[in-house]
Amino acid sequence: MNPRQRRAATAAVLAALVLAGCAPAVQNGATVSLAVVPAPASVAPGTGAPFRLTGDTAVAGDADASAALSLLITARTGLELKTSDDGSTDLRVESGGAPESYRIVADEASVTVVGADPAGLFYGVQTLGQLVQPDDDGWIVPAVEIEDAPRFAYRGVMLDVARHFHPVDTVKGLIDRAAGLKFNALHLHLTDDQGWRIHLDERPRLTELASATAVGGDPGGFYTKDDYREIVEYAASRHMIVVPELDMPSHTHAIGLAYPELVEEPVISAQVREDAELFDGDLPETGKPYDGMAVGFSSLRIHDEATYDFVADVFGELAAMTPGPYLHFGGDEALGTTDEDFALFVSRTSAIIADLGKTPVAWHEAGEASEIADSTVGQYWGYVQPTDGADEKARGFVRNGAQLIMSPADAIYLDMNYPTGPDLGLTWANGPTSVERAYDWDPGSVVSGIEEDDILGVEAPLWTETIRTAADIDTMVFPRIAAAAEAGWSPATGTSDLRTWESFRERVGALGPLWTSLGIGFHPSDEIPWVTE
Repeated sequence: MNPRQRRAATAAVLAALVLAGCAPAVQNGATVSLAVVPAPASVAPGTGAPFRLTGDTAVAGDADASAALSLLITARTGLELKTSDDGSTDLRVESGGAPESYRIVADEASVTVVGADPAGLFYGVQTLGQLVQPDDDGWIVPAVEIEDAPRFAYRGVMLDVARHFHPVDTVKGLIDRAAGLKFNALHLHLTDDQGWRIHLDERPRLTELASATAVGGDPGGFYTKDDYREIVEYAASRHMIVVPELDMPSHTHAIGLAYPELVEEPVISAQVREDAELFDGDLPETGKPYDGMAVGFSSLRIHDEATYDFVADVFGELAAMTPGPYLHFGGDEALGTTDEDFALFVSRTSAIIADLGKTPVAWHEAGEASEIADSTVGQYWGYVQPTDGADEKARGFVRNGAQLIMSPADAIYLDMNYPTGPDLGLTWANGPTSVERAYDWDPGSVVSGIEEDDILGVEAPLWTETIRTAADIDTMVFPRIAAAAEAGWSPATGTSDLRTWESFRERVGALGPLWTSLGIGFHPSDEIPWVTE
């Protein structure tokens, strides 16, 4: 089964609920703003009175969706929904419709949310939570009809837990926040030069000897197998898969602390020296934990068979722990590895993962390898206007019959500085990065020569060189993650009146009270007209 067939066969399910876009609706002669992000495919404002939420409002239908809705409504309004077999709010799954699609009909008498599958129903509930708004007499849901389905099957957010380790509860918090914006994949960047963050029975020394440190000399950490299982199960309860990444053949200095026979001596280039000086870090040394921010100096030993025994061990055990279809093997910034050696490693490693029954994923550099496994999905992290041949490397995956995940660094790398704001993040990707720039791009127009069907989806990465806490994550992720959500879910730019910067900034601004009620410490960017209550 090729990636496109697999996408059709296993596309994530979605939920339906009352949802409205930023376009105004007219109800009883008054203009009502509908703050929905990501923008839905179709919104038809109703002409009747809104549905009024009270202490007597009951919810009926799917138990999981009802519980999710009750939590959202209580957080937003303080009201406790009742449960009833014939309640005024009805949540149900009906067969038919595209995967993850949903329909919402709200009028004065009731709100009905219908999902094509359980995930669709869940997403509908998230939309309904966005629709709830105050008026002079309490809380309402505007009269509206919405038909909605995602543009792309894969909508991901990435958390780097290697540069700074983040505990299970913090990861769960990000899952909750991302699922609320209809993301369906969590990419965990589990390993890098600074640390190895997942315990594997086959290679126990990785966490025994290579997990204790982080950037800047901060403490490290790692996930036990039970921790990882808890993350995977929690993500699944929010209709998200986990995509684990073990980055190689570069970004592997930590491996050498546990298994020195597998790694080459660090390649100390002029760029590495410059990075070490810029970020006040030490140069990498063999056998010594690395807590700096330079990249590209490390490499596995490409021609040693012990390396591929290691690759088979770690990915084999990880595959057994991961129910989702994807295993990410990195493949970026292998600056200490020759092109020929890099191509050999990519070929062998992608084949090992494919033989495990999983779909390999790699950063776009791996697209140059001529014998990469043909199911390998590429992740493009170049700029919106490609440089240094990044687009040609990305096209290599498509020529093999696979697809691309779009993560343009100068648009949706969530760790880039804001133009104004906290002293967090970096600037190397043409930063600082404004909310408008995070929004003002389209996945289908970055890499020329590819079609819409060649794009699996969109992912917004958060690298954590400067990100130490859950509060840091909230600040850097919100509101720019909402722009990535719209790029992955909503119709293409120019095909909907809602898909404009002006519409988006108004809709996001209206979500401020909801985000606050959910405990999300978003950055109050002055680009956004924030609503307050």
